Amino acid sequence: MTASDPLVHPATADRWDDVMKVMGVKGDPAYCWCQYFRQTPQERRQANAATNRDALQIQVRDEDPAPGVLAYIDEEPVGWCAVGPKQTYPRVLSSRVAGPDVDGIWSIVCFVVRVGWRRRGVGAALLQGVVDLARSQGATTVEGYPVDPSERRSVSSSDLYHGTLSLFLDAGFEEVSRSSPSRALVSLKI
Repeated sequence: MTASDPLVHPATADRWDDVMKVMGVKGDPAYCWCQYFRQTPQERRQANAATNRDALQIQVRDEDPAPGVLAYIDEEPVGWCAVGPKQTYPRVLSSRVAGPDVDGIWSIVCFVVRVGWRRRGVGAALLQGVVDLARSQGATTVEGYPVDPSERRSVSSSDLYHGTLSLFLDAGFEEVSRSSPSRALVSLKI
């Protein structure tokens, strides 16, 4: 490991300022704050950037285990990944991408890597970090719902918040099913 390799830590209350730096002030992360999958459709309609930010702050401050992990390069916060028990994500449970809810399954729902820090191994480090977090909390399986860019004409950076299929496969996940040509359900027994 070199000094510029990403290091990953759980997103705990003492790291809230780092979460804010990763989410930024514009774009999808600065609006959603990784709340989409935690909200029912009615809650989503009533939400805004401030309420989403406040909700994530409460989760980071109060939830044990942490609701995600942060990646750092040379002590600079550069990425975030949200993960938790599948039953904490109503949108995942009602999704046609995800499999059934089973005790012990944790869901990886969101990656954020700051502009300027992409293509430096941050996504892979975040993925390993959430697997480690889930394992430490007794999870038996971790699921992801990535995009397969090879099946799309074009993929915007905002579409990649699910992660890419190759990222998950390279980390040892297995493809379980597809809800569409470009969306997969992947799983890793831990």
